[in-house]
Formats: sequence, structure tokens, C-alpha cells
Amino acid sequence: MNGVLFPAGHPAGDESLEAYRARGGYEAWHAALRSLSPEPLIEQVTAAGLRGRGGAGFPTGRKWALARQAEGTPRYVVCNGGEDEPGSMKDRLLLEHHPHLVLEGTLLAAYAIGASTAYLYINRLYERALARAQAAIAEALAEGEVGEHVQGSPFSIEVQTFPAPTTYVAGEDTAALEAIEGKEALPRPKPPYPVTVGLHGKPTLVNNVETLANVPAIVRQGPAWFRGLGTGDTPGTMIFCLGEEVARPGAYELPLGTPLRHLVEVCGGGLRGGRRLKAILPGGPSSAFLLPEALDVRLDHQALREAGSSLGCGVVRLFPEGTCLLEETLAIAEFFARESCGQCPACRMETGMYVALLQKLQKGQGGAALLEQIPKIGAYGKGKGYCSLISMPVPPVESAVKLFPDDFTYHLEHGRCPE
Repeated sequence: MNGVLFPAGHPAGDESLEAYRARGGYEAWHAALRSLSPEPLIEQVTAAGLRGRGGAGFPTGRKWALARQAEGTPRYVVCNGGEDEPGSMKDRLLLEHHPHLVLEGTLLAAYAIGASTAYLYINRLYERALARAQAAIAEALAEGEVGEHVQGSPFSIEVQTFPAPTTYVAGEDTAALEAIEGKEALPRPKPPYPVTVGLHGKPTLVNNVETLANVPAIVRQGPAWFRGLGTGDTPGTMIFCLGEEVARPGAYELPLGTPLRHLVEVCGGGLRGGRRLKAILPGGPSSAFLLPEALDVRLDHQALREAGSSLGCGVVRLFPEGTCLLEETLAIAEFFARESCGQCPACRMETGMYVALLQKLQKGQGGAALLEQIPKIGAYGKGKGYCSLISMPVPPVESAVKLFPDDFTYHLEHGRCPE
């Protein structure tokens, strides 16, 4: 996967099984079946330091080990391409253009934990990605890479696609399991976690599409090679998505630890029209805002945490001078309120309170004392809810108030955006 770029409009080819094999595809899969038992395979992924690319950044090898050690059969793997994060396109592009890479990573994960069935869980709006994944499975089945006694080994694996609902929470691990079981895609209370009690109550490994796409190269080239890319805290590469606010929007794969400035200015070509930068959301709508001087921060978990924000799933949003951050923050709060599934009263209350409060501020109502209520809302929801959506509006809202107070006070005084 390393070196793949997807700028908007780029005519990336759709890789066939033959083309994938020509560049080393399925070599890792064959090596594992032939001479690598599950435990050493998990040790390789652990030694590589691969972390989940879906947002949380959990160590992949540790998750695999937990699923392997869990009691109960059958076991399952879910490759999570539910991707409904605003601005994210990386999972879709990987599935459209490199479905065999994703499939091989899924097969290696299934072999590692002893799963007999794997699902490629793909946002149902991604019709082309679904079709490409289905075609890749059919090709792999015809060539003996999937099915009974793969490549003459004792290991058998069935792989299916599943069209995921398009709600935001449907991308949450346990909501995905509910959907595959034929239920409404709602998050489950945790614990227990899917690695012990997952699909149909059995041990289940859920990994993001991009996470699994990294595995074949790790097995083929070794953990030391992977650690030669990226940083000690976050090895490897990651695909970052830039939107229409830059001159060259698209998805760009870079070594982790690359300065944010390189992504924005070299890859993205800077803001359209040469506009000056006012604010950055480096990890999607649930991350904290940063000021323009943060362009020199490295793109990895530790550096962005120290800067006061987060890496997230790699969606980077940029806001030019003239943008009202109260308006942008309100749009983010409305998104999370709309996407809250409604299961947890605390989440319904918190997301709704953010929207109501910001709407009052937008109209110049409530006075400065209303701003003092914002931290209290975030503190109320801490540790509550079946999933993390309850805490997602907190970083953008609180950081916007802290870093761009003039936008909020102007609304309080004039009932409109600054000119």
C-alpha cells in the first residue's frame, strides 16, 4: 500500500488478482499457511507496532492476541468499512482500487485468531467498492485463496460482503455486529468487548479497512521494515484526506510523523485562492481545533496529543480567515446530535444541549455566562454512553471557545458573524 496517492480525479487503476500477485500479492498469505503458525504471526504484527487506523489507534497486535486467547468457537473477523466520517474517503478508495490488498489482510487476521468466517462490512452507499470487493472474493475463491482447505492447507475460510447502514454510529464496532446479525445498527454496552463476546456471542475481531491493508506488507517485509517508516509511537504510513478547501483535494498516504505543513502545502497545494489559514481540525470533527502555527506539528498520535488535539482517522479540515468558528462549531454539534442513535439518555441530552446553547450564542442570546456552561456539558457526559459519540463534540466545541473567543463574543454582542 505504501506510496499510493489518491488526489481527486486521479485515474488510479482497479487492481486485478493477476496484477496484485505481480507485485507480491498473497505471498504473505501463502507464507503464513505454509510456515507461520498463528502465534508468531500475531507476534509480527505486535512487533511492527501497527495501530488501528479507524480513529482510536489501539495496538492491532494486542487486539489480535485478545481475540486469539478468547474462549469459544466459531470465531469471526469483520473488516470495518462502514466509513461515514465526514470527509473520509480512504476505506472506499482502498476497496475500489486495491480490494485484494484488503482481502489478504483480512485473511491473515482470520488465520491469526482462528476465524472460520470473515465479513467485509462496507458502507452501502459505496456501490462500486462493494462490487469490487465481491469481484475480488470471487477471483480469490476461483484461485483457491479462499474457501475449503486454502492452498491445500488445513485452514478453511469463508468471506462475505455486508452492506453497512449509512448512519454514523453504524461504523462503531459493536453496531456493525448488530447490523450483521440482522438487527438495528446500535452500539452495545461494553464490557464485554467483541474480542470475547462479539458476533453471535462468539470471539470477533473488528479492524478498520486501512488497518488490515497494512498487514500483508508487514508479514512479507518484516516488522523492522515497517518500523523504519513513521515514528516510534506510531510506525508505518497513514492515508490522510483533504477536502475542497485546498487546491488539490484527495487522499494522500504519508509516513506517520510527516509535518502537517507537508500534507497541506506540498500535497494539497495550500488553501484555494491563496487564502490565509485560521484554524485546523487535524483529526476530523471529533478532534480539537488548532491554530495555524500547528502546521509544523508531526502527524502522529503523540505529537498531536501534545499539541492538544488528536490524529483520529486522518481527515484534516482547514478553515481560512473569514470563517466564523461559532458557525462551524454549531454545524459540528448539529451533526453529532443528528447522528446520536438515541439509545443513551445522557448522549441525547448532551448533544442536544450543545446545539441549543450554541444556537442561543449564535443569536446573541444568554450573555457571556452562557459560555461558562460549555465545560459543564462536557463534564456531565464523561464516562457515560454505550459508545464514544457522547464525548465527540467536546474537543471541537471547547477548543473553539478557547482559541477563538472573539467569534463567540461578537455573536453575543451583535447576533451575527464577525465581518
